[in-house]
Amino acid sequence: MKVLIRNGRVVDPASGRDEVADVAVANGRIVAIGRVPGDFDNARVIDATGCVVAPGLVDLAARLREPGHEHEGMLESELNAAAAGGVTSLVCPPDTDPTLDEPGLVDMLKFRARKLSLCRLFPLGALTRGLAGEALTEMAELTESGCVGFSQAEVPVKDTLVLQRAMQYAATYGYTVWLRPVDAFLGKGVAASGAMATRLGLSGVPVAAETIALHTIFELMRVTGARVHLCRLSSAAGVSLLRRAKAEGLKVTADVSINSLHLTDVDIGFFNSAMRLSPPLRQQADREALRAALVDGTIDALVSDHTPVDEDAKTLPFGEAEPGATGLELLLSLALKWGEDTKLPMAATLARVTSLPVQVLGDALGSLAQSAGRVVEGGVADLCVFDPEAIWQVEPKLLKSQGKHTPFDFGITGTALPGRVRATLVAGTVAYQVS
Repeated sequence: MKVLIRNGRVVDPASGRDEVADVAVANGRIVAIGRVPGDFDNARVIDATGCVVAPGLVDLAARLREPGHEHEGMLESELNAAAAGGVTSLVCPPDTDPTLDEPGLVDMLKFRARKLSLCRLFPLGALTRGLAGEALTEMAELTESGCVGFSQAEVPVKDTLVLQRAMQYAATYGYTVWLRPVDAFLGKGVAASGAMATRLGLSGVPVAAETIALHTIFELMRVTGARVHLCRLSSAAGVSLLRRAKAEGLKVTADVSINSLHLTDVDIGFFNSAMRLSPPLRQQADREALRAALVDGTIDALVSDHTPVDEDAKTLPFGEAEPGATGLELLLSLALKWGEDTKLPMAATLARVTSLPVQVLGDALGSLAQSAGRVVEGGVADLCVFDPEAIWQVEPKLLKSQGKHTPFDFGITGTALPGRVRATLVAGTVAYQVS
């Protein structure tokens, strides 16, 4: 299929390109930027006047809920949500049912995603069998099946010896270990420790739950030489430890969720279960430290932490509600809002959801590593066309995700968001377009 995107503002964060130009796409690749080949008379035309033509977004944390939790999300519904949000590549954690600890399960998931042609799917394999924290998985076989790293999702490894052996094995073969830094015993609360949790009578998760886990991870990195990606940092103290680890030269990257970047524990209000999230929302000082760390590069990427939750599991008392929120369709807008708040240029803002997440994935992307997250001639045609001036209100019932719960519901926050996706291309195929 040939597609011609006319008169858009082409922004490529990796190269610094920022100009109004046409983009010609054929056979899944960008064949020209600025000059249209003569044989494009019969191409499908997308008028991008007033819009930005950017790389497709790369989301490093999105649960699709299939297999095992189809009542909360189906592969088709969540990948449709990704396309509507301009997300062309996403990483999903292994906490499905059954767990992604066998190559056959990974093969099946990737096959189904390819058939839908809505978004590229990059699964994380389970670090331990069944995420039980006891026996290591066959990482080499899972890598051959397409896993880009290995994770425990939300389940900490209680046995430090098992974690050390897992990191040793991963380091030997160049695999990346993805860890959410949380202590297995201190992290059992439902809200961040502090005045708000105390006033509401909610069990707290102290900052030490994150920092103790980080100290352990960094010490094991020094011993094993492993490469680690830290998932969804939530505290100022955690940012400080990460900054020191990077200065030391440890092979570590990190991300932060759209929730922690924009919200605080005060937003829990009167037990609003839409704010029941993991990691829990912390204080304003933590939020400001996270925002600053994303600006200066200490934190590498911004993620949606998309976790669709069904009505029955969410509309419960705060402490009993299932943590999670839909986010794929909000990632771009909340990135733009953060960029506006911090007065970052458009290219720098977009880098946190395009080219920089690609750098986190690195060689695990294979042949895509050279052009994913970029708008470049000869590169893969994964593109997001959006109107930066459009202002919209989040109405959960209109979201394409099967999960309708979000803390950014306009009816709750009264906050409108900037930027609206007009078209999404995946490998040159139009996966989403506003008619």
